Amino acid sequence: MRSRGPAKQRSVLTIAGSDSGGGAGIQADLRTFTAFGLHGLSVVSAVTAQNTRRVVSIHCVPAAAVERQLEAVFADFDIRAVKIGMLGSSATVARVADFLRRRHVRHVVVDPVLVASSGRRLLPERGVALLRERLLPLAELVTPNRPEAAALLGRTLDGAASARALLAFGARAALVKGGHAPGRVVRDFLATARDSRVSEFRHRRLRVEAHGTGCVLSAAVAAGLALGHPLEAAVGAAQSYLQAALRGSYLAGASRVRLLPAQPVNG
Repeated sequence: MRSRGPAKQRSVLTIAGSDSGGGAGIQADLRTFTAFGLHGLSVVSAVTAQNTRRVVSIHCVPAAAVERQLEAVFADFDIRAVKIGMLGSSATVARVADFLRRRHVRHVVVDPVLVASSGRRLLPERGVALLRERLLPLAELVTPNRPEAAALLGRTLDGAASARALLAFGARAALVKGGHAPGRVVRDFLATARDSRVSEFRHRRLRVEAHGTGCVLSAAVAAGLALGHPLEAAVGAAQSYLQAALRGSYLAGASRVRLLPAQPVNG
């Protein structure tokens, strides 16, 4: 009998910026994919010089080079899901949207990285408009925090209303994260286009200042989708994964900002 050989590992792709401090971006995404037992692929859209204290500089990779990376990985790997983080330029937003539309990628998770925690803008206004018009209609899920949701909508709404309103841009679901709102309990809201229901995820606010939480959450959702889980289950598992990572976070730099480990995932 002919041996069937080893099973092919499922792959999941991140399109995002590189964080030289290792806390967020491509580095955090790849750690998360590995924790879920998936092969992680990366397309680098920007190279940042940063640490736990600040973003020093940003170099956007030319859009043509981003597209060549996309062509290379899609030519060779069985990509089950794509997570999109920082894109950096309007040209890159347009190239990525056009490429994914041609490829008819089923599971696309968009984490709209628009502004750094330091307040530095990471995508110009034209890029934000292109993200709304051309990338969100391809997304199975968009995962903004409240300031990012306000930037996309052009107005400030509460969490549940923001999640519903974001669906107007064409994403099949929106998860608005509540970490920026005050209070001892963090409330995230998930709205889906197929019905009017909004699900709420609550968790106790941990006294931890951590870097890369948004990256890890969206990467964990993408991993769940790549494994074949329904969206709501993937979001729930990602929430649990992030909470475990926060409880296991550690200090690595000179500041008090903590980084997130790759938590082992069972099942």
